[in-house]
Amino acid sequence: MGRGLLDLEKHFAFYGAYHSNPVNVLIHMLFVWPIFFTTLILLDFTPPLLHLPFLVSLVYALFYVSLDGKAGSLAALLCLLCWIGGHFLAPRLGFSLAWKVVLAAQLFCWTVMFIGHGVFEKRAPALLDNLSQALIMAPFFVLLEVLQSFAGYEPYPGFHASVSSKIEKDRKQWQAGKQKKSS
Repeated sequence: MGRGLLDLEKHFAFYGAYHSNPVNVLIHMLFVWPIFFTTLILLDFTPPLLHLPFLVSLVYALFYVSLDGKAGSLAALLCLLCWIGGHFLAPRLGFSLAWKVVLAAQLFCWTVMFIGHGVFEKRAPALLDNLSQALIMAPFFVLLEVLQSFAGYEPYPGFHASVSSKIEKDRKQWQAGKQKKSS
């Protein structure tokens, strides 16, 4: 299903090639959405004219829905709930405390995920090869992982098998390149 920017298999395979170890996948399931949420808290302090947290949430939500109607709608709902929660929490914390809470949460989440890559995946994170793709796809990727793992969800029949073969091919190429460099 090659559709360029909306090619879900391509996006999922790219991101999945960097997240094959079950422990690293679990780490990402636990820490990607808090990064998104805390980013929205901090963005809530941008000038009201921009409505930046809402716009970020809306762009993510619309992109996810365009990738897959069912899982994308759930992801869109999560994005909007993060925006509402961040918009509610930010003024209660105030900027002075909010940026400290966000900084601590972001540092903790990013550190754990980098450790997950180094210790369990033994591969650099996807964001080092494609920052925008990794940051945009990460929340949707972990949601699809949860839906697939716990409910057997596939955007369409054969999706998981097709993506798994693409991930395996990419990981073999990466391993071959890694071995070539070390010899």
